[in-house]
Amino acid sequence: MPTPPNKLDQIVRDARRNADQRATGYREQALKMYPWVCGGCARTFTQANLQLLEVHHKNSNHDDNPADGSNWELLCTYCHEHEHSKLKDSIGRTDTGNNVPATTFNPFADLKARMEEKKRG
Repeated sequence: MPTPPNKLDQIVRDARRNADQRATGYREQALKMYPWVCGGCARTFTQANLQLLEVHHKNSNHDDNPADGSNWELLCTYCHEHEHSKLKDSIGRTDTGNNVPATTFNPFADLKARMEEKKRG
């Protein structure tokens, strides 16, 4: 059964509205502002693989989206993940920003004593 014309009109209106909303997002702004090249590895992107190009917030604040794009950098998925892993390693945090406690467990703490006990017994 074909879709009624008024239903098709509504679908088209919704699709256009959703596209306009997405275009106002920082990713769309950054893609219009910067060349489609990864700032990490210099890989170039086309429409076919553009989904692999991501916006990295230089100061790690995803709410800091100035209109001039000064807090943005386009990175491929791999370089973007690498940037975030470097940040996590350097400050000892998870993506949530909570401090990760240092590991206190030492599996070899009493190894010498156990080896001595084994020799005796």
